[in-house]
Amino acid sequence: MFASLSPITWLGLLGTPLLIAMGQVLFKMTSSTAGDFSLRGLAALAANPVLIAALALYGFGTIVWIYVLKSVPLTLAYSFMGLTFCFVPLLAQLFFGEPLTFRYALGTVLIFAGLLAING
Repeated sequence: MFASLSPITWLGLLGTPLLIAMGQVLFKMTSSTAGDFSLRGLAALAANPVLIAALALYGFGTIVWIYVLKSVPLTLAYSFMGLTFCFVPLLAQLFFGEPLTFRYALGTVLIFAGLLAING
């Protein structure tokens, strides 16, 4: 199945989780500037350019995902969303200095093993 996929489809399978992970980093950045949970705070949050960028990444990722699903069954394609659990900690380390642990590395290996088991 996967051997016959186009490079664009592969880019979508791998790129969508990366876009989602990047959106999570931007959500975390937004959280540091979020005010209180009031009408004024929500209005300021809605106008936050970092939040708008995060939502745009999520929206673009969703559109890419829709096109991926034209050529890949959902049951197989969705397993690639597990890559977000690999990408988010890497990006959190890069942007926020959050530590990467042995348990993260082990989990990443298990996620890749799961991808191979599901899609192999």
